[in-house]
Amino acid sequence: MSQPARPVPEDHILGVYNRAPLAFDHGRGSRLYTAEGEAYLDCLAGIATTGLGHAHPKLVEALKAQGEKLWHVSNIFRIPDQERLARRLCEETFADVVFFTNSGTEAVECALKMARKYHWARGETDRIEIIGFDGAFHGRSYAAVYAAGNPAYVEGFGPPLPGYRTLKFGDHEALKAAIGPKTAAVIIEPVQGEGGARALPETCLSELRRLTREAGVLLILDEIQCGLGRTGRLFAHEWATDAAPDIMCVAKALGGGFPVGACLATIEAASGMGVGAHGSTYGGNPLAMAVGLAAFEELARAETLDHVRRLSGLFAQSLGALAARFPDIIEEVRGKGLLIGLKLTPSNRAFMAAARDEHLLVAGGGDNCVRLLPPLTMTEDEAREAVARLEATCEALRKAAAA
Repeated sequence: MSQPARPVPEDHILGVYNRAPLAFDHGRGSRLYTAEGEAYLDCLAGIATTGLGHAHPKLVEALKAQGEKLWHVSNIFRIPDQERLARRLCEETFADVVFFTNSGTEAVECALKMARKYHWARGETDRIEIIGFDGAFHGRSYAAVYAAGNPAYVEGFGPPLPGYRTLKFGDHEALKAAIGPKTAAVIIEPVQGEGGARALPETCLSELRRLTREAGVLLILDEIQCGLGRTGRLFAHEWATDAAPDIMCVAKALGGGFPVGACLATIEAASGMGVGAHGSTYGGNPLAMAVGLAAFEELARAETLDHVRRLSGLFAQSLGALAARFPDIIEEVRGKGLLIGLKLTPSNRAFMAAARDEHLLVAGGGDNCVRLLPPLTMTEDEAREAVARLEATCEALRKAAAA
């Protein structure tokens, strides 16, 4: 049967993004600039990716220096900066070993395979089930979308992938009932990003760790968005007591905008992953590792984390006052640290567009939220400016609703 001709998009880009009508030419710190020189205050940061701001001098220096030496070799050879970054990640965390990837999605894929392979190597071949939670986002690959279970991301892609269950976020009784002899792992974000900036209470995270440990189930923490300093600790689970996972996925800020991800694990959790069990062509190449090492050293500095805690306090106080002034616009301020959510009454898309009119960039989110994900290096004056632009956004929306 012949199909009607479909129009080819003018830009020839596959239409899977609802793009804003903006294009940027360059950035510095917390600001992005169009080719015409218009400046925007960036509280999006590439969705928590440019954690050190745009064109950070140490990252630029690392990229230039490595770019003049060696970009890529295969992982069949030793890569010295890969070993250095792996050592630093393990020194600062629970982990013993690291597998480097190009993205958060790939880090999640490695974690899911690792969890199943761990039980398989121990002779527990029925333990394949992965338990995730509603509102989660773990990436766009086939396994990652089923680990999150968002209906909008799995519809139309064929039969459900077996071995995945989705529970209500924060429902501990449901989790206790769900864990059984076939459960391989539980995967969760300590602070959900796309799900509406929902932070799991610290006591709940500690209890989840206790429950999984007692059941012999691996705990996978997805700290791709909430990790690497965004909450004021190097990793969000560090706010809780005894909540270190067996496996953790990181990316985004790890490369400061350059594609770098990693799957961290204890030697026990990784015990099933022998030679040939996994691999990557580009993951951990010299160019990525040079940038990743420079970014991590900046993110792990005590001064960086202290600044994030001060800045998050400023935002929390100012946004609380803003919500009190505009209860018809902002229903609730959520999140943790500099992963901030505003639950809205008007459409979050309308709010994002109105914020752009004020030359402020914010991210969307589930549950009709917008997210503020500023660079961790944003100054206090810039934070006050962001709140002022949010205030102007609220005033514009209130005026439009009254018209």
